[in-house]
Amino acid sequence: MDLVKILIDAGRTAVGVPAAAYALSSIGLNLQFGYTGLLNFGHVASMLVGAYGMAITVDSGGPLWLGVIVGIVAALILGLILGVPTLRLRADYLAIVTIAAGEILRLTVRSSWAAPLTKGIFGIQQFADPFFDVNPIPVGLYGIGRFRFDERTMWVLLLGWGLVALATLFMWKLTRSPWGRAIRAIRDDEDAALSLGKNVFGYKLQSLMVGGAIGALAGMFLAIDQQNVNPDAYIPLLTFYAFTIVILGGPGTLFGPIIGSIIFWFLFEFLDGFMTAAVLEGWFGDVLDSTDIGPIRFALFGIGLMWLMIYRPQGLFGRREEMLIGEQ
Repeated sequence: MDLVKILIDAGRTAVGVPAAAYALSSIGLNLQFGYTGLLNFGHVASMLVGAYGMAITVDSGGPLWLGVIVGIVAALILGLILGVPTLRLRADYLAIVTIAAGEILRLTVRSSWAAPLTKGIFGIQQFADPFFDVNPIPVGLYGIGRFRFDERTMWVLLLGWGLVALATLFMWKLTRSPWGRAIRAIRDDEDAALSLGKNVFGYKLQSLMVGGAIGALAGMFLAIDQQNVNPDAYIPLLTFYAFTIVILGGPGTLFGPIIGSIIFWFLFEFLDGFMTAAVLEGWFGDVLDSTDIGPIRFALFGIGLMWLMIYRPQGLFGRREEMLIGEQ
């Protein structure tokens, strides 16, 4: 077993495109869940409308920058549509509505009657050429030893981690403003916030919309990297990836989504590489084969998440005091 190769591959994934995309998506979810206490189980819907808003705009002849604006506006409208009828109800209603909305949107864009616009099950492809045409990075490999990326990947990573840095700076300013203090007060004790005259519904709606817009940026970033938007890529599992990352890093923390995403994708790739090599070398005999690796990997992540929720619900960087306040 080449353990060094497995570690290098895991390290590349930990700072690669998936890590950057899910760090960005988790920053948006962290605003909703970690800072405001909203159980948005359909966060992938924001990623979907962002990616499709951009791809459809470009496919219809518009410039890429206009597609980005359309994707963000679409996510804001989605948050408004979902939030107005549900945010006055209990949190579990929001969870049910949002996870259903994500599936409704996915099935809608893959349907035959929407195919003239969304291209149905095949999706929209090759719409991000303008982004790659302006790549300023010379052809070559960049990195140290076997830890290298080509010029295309470096250009995408520059965009991805740049967006993560900007979103983190935005969150730093936002959560330290009076608005940020208000949403934390709502998370900790909604009745107390109401008694102080705060418009709880308005703050929740704003948080849902802003967090969704950040999630839309993550969806657009993944679509640009893959040069493809496909409805079957936006399944509920993506939301639970983001929730795992937020919980791992620490809900309601500034850098939790970033560190959580790096750790999550390192472990994800490491387990895959390690178990694949172990199966090929016959460590498990006839008990396991290569088709068992995926389910076992998810089972291990599930056990780890349960352990985290039981023994450290505040995550790696969160404060238990805040979690206890929110439970009262």
